Amino acid sequence: MLLKSATALLTLATAVLGHMEITYPCPRYSPRCATRPTLPPGQSFDYNLNVPAGSNGNINSPICHHDTPWPQANEVWTAGETVSVKFNAGGATHSGGHCEFSVSYDGGQTFVVLYQRLRYCFFTSAPSQGGTDSVRTYTFNLPATLPGAPRVTFLWSWVNAVGNREFYSNCADVAIKGAAGSYTGKKVTIANYGAGYPVIPEFLGNYETGISYYMGGTQVTVSGPGFDG
Repeated sequence: MLLKSATALLTLATAVLGHMEITYPCPRYSPRCATRPTLPPGQSFDYNLNVPAGSNGNINSPICHHDTPWPQANEVWTAGETVSVKFNAGGATHSGGHCEFSVSYDGGQTFVVLYQRLRYCFFTSAPSQGGTDSVRTYTFNLPATLPGAPRVTFLWSWVNAVGNREFYSNCADVAIKGAAGSYTGKKVTIANYGAGYPVIPEFLGNYETGISYYMGGTQVTVSGPGFDG
């Protein structure tokens, strides 16, 4: 009985620890953000946003986990400014992997990449060279030419270095101040997400694994009507 109880507690602890998810900007239906919009009608909080959207060739959820956005943008950013994306403390980081930060202006159909942290996401540097699992904030500049729009879907995505072949992702709804126009950049990489998507194998210490899917690649153009707040 004691062994069964200990096993149950360990399973619960592992579930609570979970994997990784963003906490800022607040992902759709997250209960863990410091501030968040009101839930859409008929929806409830999602306590499992840190589970993979895809795993071992299976699609577990939509890329954004939830296709219905928050009723209003939960952050207002400005083209050209510096933004910070924050993650939950702790969590299982699977020895790093490839992360991308992207935006969509058409409701999540087309994502263009704004920033990448390849190979060692969540680590200060290569784990084999003493890199520590301590990075929980990524700060980068929004392109000055990024078009403005009152509703933009922000996506964080991650393919883990170690463990089951999974694809992690969260979406947040933001507004971007800027002029009307278009922006062209690399299309987001989606892998380990069911039939029709590439499979990036476990890195096994080789952090160049899967890099070809992230370097260069298909270019996409997104457009926005402009937004001055």
